[in-house]
Formats: sequence, C-alpha cells, structure tokens
Amino acid sequence: MKGVLNGAPLILFVAVVAVFGAQSPKFLAADNFINILVQAAPTAIVAVGMTFVLLSAGVDLSVGAIMFVAAAVVGKLTVQFNSIWPALLVMTLTGILFGALNAALITWLRLIPFVVTLAMQFIGRGLALNVTETRSLSLPDYFLSLGTERWLGIPAPIWWLAAVVGLAQGVLTFTPFGRQLYAVGQDAEAARKAGVHPRRVIAAVYVISGFCAAVGGILALAQLGTISPKFGENKEFMAIAAAVLGGTSLFGGRGKVFPGTVMGAILIQTIENGLVMVNANPYLYPLITSAIIFVAVLVDSTRSRWLAQWSRRWIRREEEGAVS
Repeated sequence: MKGVLNGAPLILFVAVVAVFGAQSPKFLAADNFINILVQAAPTAIVAVGMTFVLLSAGVDLSVGAIMFVAAAVVGKLTVQFNSIWPALLVMTLTGILFGALNAALITWLRLIPFVVTLAMQFIGRGLALNVTETRSLSLPDYFLSLGTERWLGIPAPIWWLAAVVGLAQGVLTFTPFGRQLYAVGQDAEAARKAGVHPRRVIAAVYVISGFCAAVGGILALAQLGTISPKFGENKEFMAIAAAVLGGTSLFGGRGKVFPGTVMGAILIQTIENGLVMVNANPYLYPLITSAIIFVAVLVDSTRSRWLAQWSRRWIRREEEGAVS
C-alpha cells in the first residue's frame, strides 16, 4: 500500500496517457509529449517554490498574483525602454520583494501564512491591474524568443525548468538549509532546541517562493506574449496540487522537488493537453481541475494516515522487543 501511495503520480500519469491515447492517436506523438513538457514548465517552476513552502508546513496563496504583478512590471518596462534584460532583473526583484513581504509578516509579526498570502494575493492583483490599467498588453517578438528558442535542439523552457529543478533539488539534498527545512517542517520546536532558527528558515522559503513565481511568470509571459487581467490566475492552486500530487505533504517535512513535484506538474498538464486533444467541453476544465486538487489532497491525507499507523506499529514492536 505504501508503494502504491508513493507511486500514485506515476500510476495516474500512465492511466491518463492510456485513456487519452485511446481517444486520440495524436496524443501519443513524441512532439506532443515535448509540447506537454514545454507547457508544464511555468507551473512546475512555481510549484518548486511552493514545495519549499509546504515543506515548512506553510502555504503561499500569492504566487499567481506575484506572477501577474511581475509580468505587468516587465511588460511596461520592455515596451517603454525597448530593452529586455533590465526588465527581467526588475521582474525577478519584484518576486523577491513580494516574497520578502510575506516572510516579514509571517515571521516577525507571527501572522498566519494562509491569511498573509491571501491578502498579498489581492494586493498583488490590485497593483497589477493598476499597472496594466486592466488592459491586455502585448510584448515585442524578441521577448517571445525566451520561450520559443531551442538550445541544442531542446526547447528553451525545458532548459529553464531543468536549471531551476536542479538547483532546488541540490539545495534540499546537499545543503544544511535543506536539512534544516525538513526538520522545521516535521517539528519546529524540536528543530529550535537542536539549534536551528525556524524563523530564518521559514522566511527564506517565502523569498524562494516569490523568486520562483517571478521566474515562472517570465516563462509564461514569453510563451503567451500577452498579459491579460487573468494572467497567473489560479496558479497557486495548480502549484499546490502539483507539489502534493508529487508527494509533498501539506503538513510539512516530507517531499521532493524531483521527481515528485515535477511529475505532479507534468501530470496536470498532460490532463489539460488530453482534454484539448479530445475536444472536451471547455466548461469541464474547472471541474477537472477541482478533481485533481481533490485527488491530491486525498492522496496526501491517506498517505499521512498510513505513515502514522506504520510509525506506531514500528514503535510498539521496538518496545515489545525491548521488554522481551
């Protein structure tokens, strides 16, 4: 049972591919799977940042709004100054700034992450709508090259995703910060007694989440070429679903960026791609999205319950062994 729960994303992915492949032969084409990877890259990058937050037993509902406000800023700067790199720098700093604001409110004022990031979601969207004047904004063609070029024959978004995932996985696996993050997520008080500073760790994960949201926003903007008032909408829920489907616990302390979160994001994009391939009713998309989130939460809840039961059995066996 444990193996089934841990392999749930892969099992669901195979099932989804089988169902849509039977409905549409074009779905199984190699080009379509590359297209799925390209389309999943922005969500996966945002989900990487969300994984850090969930590992700390927190949540960040502001990532979609951060994507929107950062894209609005970079869109204005790119069109106004006809230069791409300063605009990208400002966009990244905007994401880090919003992440730092979340971190300050959560760690210094000790406010609840759900409330802080929900408020930041409305603040971010309000600022972005003010910057864009609620109008769609088209970017020049040279900006689109960030999302359409190929390097060594591989689409640029896949390289972006590989770089972010590699860096994140390296931080979680090989650095003291990664080990401290898992410790804080499992038991913050125990981590504090062991010499870890939970507030610093928690502050860092919200800055990382803001940075990843900005990078995901850059990539999504380069693929779409247009900023609309709905840019980044519901990305926070898709990021949470991707991370949880990939094995990251909503209760903190357990999860991986690779293959977990990446697999979750690809699974979600595969479902969306399959719905388009079979010409499904667009009104079904929200229902499918909500079903994905429900499955993600159900899998996480079931997995946590089983792990708790196995842990109790293991402790009981050790105690019985000690008595005998």
